Amino acid sequence: MINFLLIPPFLLLIIVFCVPLLRYAWLSFHSSSVITGLEAIPNNGANWERLINDQHFWQVFFQTLRFSIVSVGIEIFLAIAIALLLDQRWRGRGIVRAITLLPWALPTTIMALGWRWIFNASFGPVNNLLTYIGIGNVNILSSPKVAWLSTVLADVWKTTPFVAIIILAGLQTIPNDYYEAIKLEGGNPRMSLFFITIPLLKPYIFISLLFRFSQAFGVFDLIKVMTSGGPGGSTESLALYAYFNALRFLDFSYSSTIMIASFVLLISIFLFSTMIISNSSRIIRRIIR
Repeated sequence: MINFLLIPPFLLLIIVFCVPLLRYAWLSFHSSSVITGLEAIPNNGANWERLINDQHFWQVFFQTLRFSIVSVGIEIFLAIAIALLLDQRWRGRGIVRAITLLPWALPTTIMALGWRWIFNASFGPVNNLLTYIGIGNVNILSSPKVAWLSTVLADVWKTTPFVAIIILAGLQTIPNDYYEAIKLEGGNPRMSLFFITIPLLKPYIFISLLFRFSQAFGVFDLIKVMTSGGPGGSTESLALYAYFNALRFLDFSYSSTIMIASFVLLISIFLFSTMIISNSSRIIRRIIR
């Protein structure tokens, strides 16, 4: 039976997501730049050949992948700890829950401006602290080896509350009877965590990974405001690389190729990760049996 209430959101999904995606896919097989007068001309896949041989694209891809894995990994770990704390009953818990959401509620551009000021080499509090303890002035945002870590820190601070709320919702669904049963069997809080809480939170952790990894992989505004992809392209993301090609070099066809390639790579990463997780679960079950 067809649910007619699903037709409007389904049409909205097609208009907002599918139509632009098909447009970018079509444009990736054409040339549309200043050279062609911004007119789309078929080029027999020249954009894809260029992308495969584009060393800078692959450098940016691995930088984006590193940023996504590190930031999301830290966020999941912190979110579980925060959710476990907020799930306990103590005075003022509601106020703390509201305060915890503030970083996530702030606009990303405003938050990124704040973090750029924090890491400022001349008057930022981080460098003032480093100078005070004797390390000296360190230009964090101008160091290729350190700048990407500052963007990871800003992203973790911004989005950890979002993951914590999802994990907290999962904790609310776990019946207290399970914990009482393991106590009667002589279990301790550590056993409750690893044998009840974490296994039952797996669907919520997977949803968090799905949302956050896709967001981190498409990061744009945070990097644009904090470092603009510098220094020397060491913090440049795929979205920023596509932006530069489209609006700085007016090469819209190659920018579309980058976006479609990023989408395909993201889907491939998800499929590979799902396969690894499912196979690891089977191996663990066999070992337990």
